[in-house]
Amino acid sequence: MMDAAYFVGRSEILAWINSTLRLNLSKVEEACSGAVHCQLMDVAHPGTVPMHKVNFDAKTEYDMIQNYKVLQNVFNKLTITKHIEVSKLVKGRQLHNLEFMQWMKRYCDAVSGGANPNYNPEGRREACKGGKHMSKKPIRSSTAAPPKSQNSRRVDTPTPNPTAPLPVKNTIDTSDRDFITIITQITELKSTMDSLEKDRDFYFGKLRDIEILCRLLTISNVPGIEAITRILYATEDDASTIEEEESKCESQKRKTI
Repeated sequence: MMDAAYFVGRSEILAWINSTLRLNLSKVEEACSGAVHCQLMDVAHPGTVPMHKVNFDAKTEYDMIQNYKVLQNVFNKLTITKHIEVSKLVKGRQLHNLEFMQWMKRYCDAVSGGANPNYNPEGRREACKGGKHMSKKPIRSSTAAPPKSQNSRRVDTPTPNPTAPLPVKNTIDTSDRDFITIITQITELKSTMDSLEKDRDFYFGKLRDIEILCRLLTISNVPGIEAITRILYATEDDASTIEEEESKCESQKRKTI
């Protein structure tokens, strides 16, 4: 059954983030850089997060991965076994970012009730790159602009210069690719392990039911139950019960002939 934490809605998650960190996020995906997650852990465990390494200005995957490295180190320090799907979170995908933030809320609620009245989010962000610009801003007005007058002078928007150099995109180095690959492999292995454990429990339950049924039928001397019971309790060194039963059947056929 899915954990109750994953039924918390986006509105509640956003309200919790904005009130706790005094931010003004409008979508959960805006926290995909990992900086918000780092500061939420700083709220739950004051002083454990090296805030000077957190980058609220992270726009490229390279910079975002650095934030998740900080978060992973904090998880390791606190022995938190939650897997971070970095490759999916940095893409800004709504579902993955919402699910991870739902887990963050459940964890913070369990540790500190989801808030720390003595915590100064703006003050802690001052140590971060871009942290000073992340203070709570007024919500943008959604009122439409008044229509332009027919007599107003037309102002043309400037045309982009095609010869202007494009901004250089930061590339992900080998160590970051390895980090993403390892995290992805761990997540896949965990998913496979969970699936195998479910299959194991399912078939073990069936075998347990058969075992109980065989015990009941043994009392009634039902033919064949003894052979089924031997199969259930057989080890690798035991002879094949099927072969023994086949030999018995062949012997009985010869006698009848």
